[in-house]
Amino acid sequence: MAKREFGTCFFEQYAQISLSALLGSDYDTLVNRDRPDLQSSDGHSMGIEVTRAMEESRKAHLDLLKDISGITPSGREEETDLGRILEFGYGYGLRKGRFVGARELSYWSMALPMQRIIESKVHKNGDGFYGTFDQMGLFIFSHDNLLEPEALKAMNYTMSLQKSLERRYDRLYLADVDDLFVCNLEDGLSEGSRLVRIGITREQRQSFYMEAIRRQNA
Repeated sequence: MAKREFGTCFFEQYAQISLSALLGSDYDTLVNRDRPDLQSSDGHSMGIEVTRAMEESRKAHLDLLKDISGITPSGREEETDLGRILEFGYGYGLRKGRFVGARELSYWSMALPMQRIIESKVHKNGDGFYGTFDQMGLFIFSHDNLLEPEALKAMNYTMSLQKSLERRYDRLYLADVDDLFVCNLEDGLSEGSRLVRIGITREQRQSFYMEAIRRQNA
């Protein structure tokens, strides 16, 4: 396996941990590789590309969020979270994703708006960049909270882009710190049955975060 960038790997592992916890055992054995980022151990059953999206207006503010050492916590839980961000360098999954840790700054700085990242990933998949899998998914982290109409828009846009392609994504996963939207992109389904919204509790976020950190240090 090619060496993975530390900050990128954290998010790929966070994605696998959350999918396994929220959607079940089909995702338990996904391994962290490249092209795509998460794969079944047999190399053909399931592949999931992991990426990130951010509103264009957010980019200018990221540098202001990097240095959090001067923030005064208002409670014990917040103090613990801030300590973890400073120690491990990641803020995603803590304090509702409000702060960006030093290690993840470049990850979000390179993020594209949702529409542009979907276009890029659909075209790469269609061109065979990720190879061939029995089921192929696209997992997109959003730094900002997503509303259901936004998730539906992203789902429909993905389907419209790939409708004439031989290689398509079967699933679209849209994740912010509070929710995971699971979109079934297969043919023959009504729009109302395609999207499921799964809430993520504070305790789950902290659990996903700490397990991803543990794997980084294993």
